Amino acid sequence: MVQLMGKYVTVSAKVPEEIKKKLQELNLNTSQVVRKALEEEIKRKEEEELKALAVKASQLLKKIPLKEITRAIRETRDEN
Repeated sequence: MVQLMGKYVTVSAKVPEEIKKKLQELNLNTSQVVRKALEEEIKRKEEEELKALAVKASQLLKKIPLKEITRAIRETRDEN
């Protein structure tokens, strides 16, 4: 979840009148609904970007010979 820190700013959006009426009928707080939707979209986008980076990293790692990876692991263990 996105951590809210610092000052707040106003974000406005136009929505169909029917949506606004439904929010009122269901006694939903518009600000909370919008805030949660924005946080979820940010999280979804960040996860999407991380998955793309993981695919890229995987493709790069496939190019490294297994012997080289094994050697690097052994060297790291020997240092500790």
